[in-house]
Amino acid sequence: EEILDRASAVFAELEKNLSDLQSIQHDIQKLEAYYTGKDWKADFRLDEQGKLPKDLKRGVLSEDAIYDLLEKNRELLDLVKKDGEA
Repeated sequence: EEILDRASAVFAELEKNLSDLQSIQHDIQKLEAYYTGKDWKADFRLDEQGKLPKDLKRGVLSEDAIYDLLEKNRELLDLVKKDGEA
């Protein structure tokens, strides 16, 4: 019973998270388009020049943060795809 209950809870959470992963893909594509396009470079230059508000959150202007997120997204999608093919 304990194993069944624990596994059922894990599976339910996993299904929810997979659904969340799928539902965020459109926004991830928008973020990738921003990052790989000219808008990100322009915003990055403005920030370097001190032309953006000091209290502006800058996570999106961190090259590593966006790159790492996009890579993690690809890894997770590949993992889900591979598991689905097994």
